[in-house]
Amino acid sequence: MDIDIIIEPDLTPTQLAEFAVEAEKLGVRALWASNYHTNWDPFISLVPAAMATSKIILGVLAVCPWEMHPLKMANAILSLNELAKGRAMIAVGGGGALIGALGWRARAGGPIWPGRHPEKGTRMPDRRVLGVREALEILKLARSGEICMGYEAGIFDVTRPFQMKWATHDGPLLYSCSSGPMMVRMGGQYADGIQLSDYTPDMMPTAMKNLEVGFGKRDDKPDDFRVGNFWAFHIKEDREASYWEGRRELYVRGGIVGREREQLEKFCNDEQETDLVMDSVQDFRKAFLMKQGSINNIPDELANRLVNGMASAGDISDIDREIERYQKFAASGLTELALRFHNNPMDSLKIVGEHILPALR
Repeated sequence: MDIDIIIEPDLTPTQLAEFAVEAEKLGVRALWASNYHTNWDPFISLVPAAMATSKIILGVLAVCPWEMHPLKMANAILSLNELAKGRAMIAVGGGGALIGALGWRARAGGPIWPGRHPEKGTRMPDRRVLGVREALEILKLARSGEICMGYEAGIFDVTRPFQMKWATHDGPLLYSCSSGPMMVRMGGQYADGIQLSDYTPDMMPTAMKNLEVGFGKRDDKPDDFRVGNFWAFHIKEDREASYWEGRRELYVRGGIVGREREQLEKFCNDEQETDLVMDSVQDFRKAFLMKQGSINNIPDELANRLVNGMASAGDISDIDREIERYQKFAASGLTELALRFHNNPMDSLKIVGEHILPALR
């Protein structure tokens, strides 16, 4: 299993290039730049990294076709791929941080992204699985280099002929951000790989079964289909700093923001604790937005258990425990684990280079 890194989006393009050089030296497979609404544009910010490296794959995630039309998405990722000489990739999702910031309003009854006022939360676009599938199909047509007379489907249309004949390098890799069962099946059928989010090892068998269903419907059967998983990495030399950071980030872990009771109760001692966590989503959100390492109404001991269940945290003495978890991920079918770094990413890279990568080779 390879290791990818998802980097904090507030790094400048120069800092990102410096990080990419060091990650490449260590043998990291890929570096992902996050697509957030208040930070550097990820396509542009990866350009210096593309020019400064020669092996590491450079990716953007997650990009939603309702925020960026798939044809423009193709233009952006193919441009980056040319500069990177065939080392670019993109992960397409049906939601994400940026689409949430846009205050999307779909028809009543659609899925709700929790907001400051849950009853007024941003509604996610309708038919998200179909929309991501269409985006992948347009991206495939664009990267083929062949002329396409247009694309007409259910959601995204291209009404003029298009041909990206200037794109001479192979690729880019096309991922779907897939966590729900239907999105996983769709990714298995149409993408080059899927990127799960916050999956724990015990959740992987179900994901792989759904992936097999989708993969079985393909006309082509790629030999190197990729299966990744977003995983928060908080391990530091300072144990308390690690858990402080982990508690701060709990809101965006899948079980919290998605209110997944079945996932959360695995880390709670009883039903009352699970109820407390489920009822305190806005407290988790406040800690995340205010960059605070404590959560109102949630004891640190309980929050630390949630961190341990849904992320990697602790100090160097906890590395062996995490390596064992990563080995379970590998055995479950992951081809890469995408570690999400936060504060002081160079320090995190050093820990991964010294302890994680050697153990997984």
